[in-house]
Amino acid sequence: MPFAVYMLGLAVFAQATSEFMLSGLVPDIAADLGVSIPQAGFLTSAFAIGMVVGGPLLAMLTLRWPRRTALVAFLVAFAAAHVLGAVTDDYGVLLATRIVGALANAGFWAVAAGAAVSMVEPDKKARAMSVVMGGVTLACVAGVPGGAMLGQLWGWRSAFWAVAVLSVAGVAAVLASIPAGRPDAPSAGLRAELRSLVGAQLLTAYAMNALVQGATFCTFTYLAPLLTEVSGYGAGWVPAMLVLFGVGAFVGITVGGRIADARPYLILLTGMSALTLGWAVLALSAGAAVAVFVLVFVQGLLAFGIAPVLTSRTFYLADGAPTLAGGFTTAAFNVGNTAGPWFGGLAIDAGLGFRSPVWTSALMMLVALATLGLAVALRRREARNETPVVAAV
Repeated sequence: MPFAVYMLGLAVFAQATSEFMLSGLVPDIAADLGVSIPQAGFLTSAFAIGMVVGGPLLAMLTLRWPRRTALVAFLVAFAAAHVLGAVTDDYGVLLATRIVGALANAGFWAVAAGAAVSMVEPDKKARAMSVVMGGVTLACVAGVPGGAMLGQLWGWRSAFWAVAVLSVAGVAAVLASIPAGRPDAPSAGLRAELRSLVGAQLLTAYAMNALVQGATFCTFTYLAPLLTEVSGYGAGWVPAMLVLFGVGAFVGITVGGRIADARPYLILLTGMSALTLGWAVLALSAGAAVAVFVLVFVQGLLAFGIAPVLTSRTFYLADGAPTLAGGFTTAAFNVGNTAGPWFGGLAIDAGLGFRSPVWTSALMMLVALATLGLAVALRRREARNETPVVAAV
């Protein structure tokens, strides 16, 4: 992998830390700003919504920009939003900074994804995406727990300052590693890229991405009450189990990125089937502490092990729209991040208990497997239609 791809992963680490770190800071923010816990929690939802909207929108707006210019602009805006968030005493201003930060994050993701796959050989796109997405898993392992620790030691604002500093480091890394011009041919234009995004296979790829991510974050969001109320773990175990999930995710995305380009459909079928079974087993064995310990690691490994295939498929299928493909992939990823926890919350509110989000994850994976079956059928039909016919002489 080119050095620049790893630098993009470093910048993603800072942004993913910001996206997820509020889970450990919500009570402190609520107390400091004089708002309710749900209001403080909405800061996370606002970020996710901004990511969904911002990915395609900002990818379109910066379509003709040099990639380094766009990446630096998004990182500077992201850092500035966190500086303002760290110094404000007004909830409305903090909410606005979360939305601005989310838009900048989404734009960066869209451009960074296209830049990463353009800097590698055509058959290494999934591996490039695994390096960039590795920043997300490192955020789960180190960034989110680190943000929570900073919040406990010096207040929630210190975590925002830390993200701003990491973002500035990301600016330096991008300036040092990304070429000043576009690394590939100039874009053919918005209409041409949009035409490349029209296709049933692409829609199935986006749907699978959203469903798998939704299933993952449905359980991940409610892992703490599952551990403490069902599995019998003490509250002190929760951070360690979240880190364990992150370690599994990091191992999965590292291995998955190295093998994803060779047999993508086989990896998807195997990985998604195992992931579905794993959620069902976790729901059934949630009362057994040892089984839960093992499955938290395994499910993190499986969920992020197939992530490089899920994200890279859009770039293979939309080769003529690298920038917008990244934007819509970012949106699909965050649709899942938003919908999954919402479905899990509905199940809990319905009185189905803290195992219900895990069963919801299994159900979402069954739908994802059906979508994979549709994708394979579409691929076979297109292959038959493209088979050359030799006319009789």
